[in-house]
Amino acid sequence: MSLPRSDYDPRRVCLNPFPDLNINFGKHRRTIGIHLAGALFALANWTFLDAAILSAHAHAPHDDPEIPPPVHVQFVDWVPDICSLIGMLVINMIDKDRIKGDSYGDSTAVWRARLFSFIGFSFMAGGLAGSVSLHVLKYVMMDYPEQYTYYGHANVSQNVALMLSAVVLWITQSAQTEHDYSLTL
Repeated sequence: MSLPRSDYDPRRVCLNPFPDLNINFGKHRRTIGIHLAGALFALANWTFLDAAILSAHAHAPHDDPEIPPPVHVQFVDWVPDICSLIGMLVINMIDKDRIKGDSYGDSTAVWRARLFSFIGFSFMAGGLAGSVSLHVLKYVMMDYPEQYTYYGHANVSQNVALMLSAVVLWITQSAQTEHDYSLTL
């Protein structure tokens, strides 16, 4: 299927026509984005803390009390989450105008901001990759019951929600507000 020439734009990356969601939140757009990012952050940490608490209080099966639980949440489960959290903090501490190069000042500030942005996103991607590989190697391949694979599911979902939270906060902070003025001479 080819697109008609009138609709073709060579600058587009994705040629699939996605629907344009024109949801108008008005002047509360930025506030809603910040609260959504905070809710995703809280949900992310709550899911993993829930799994860690369940793991700490896991008991032996009722029919055979001599067998201990096969797996627990250990420090290695926390490492991907710590990496994602560090990446999120690094990304959100960067001034968004520095990355665009719109602000005045030091000429090396733009590439430093872009470098730290890359480092932050790398930490988050490494945390997500680490949680997925940990989930597969520690929980899925060992064929534990669903009660114990939940620990891995919670780890992956925490990293995904942290990444989504960082992206929503990035987009929200980069958006124009009604208080931004563009003064040019």
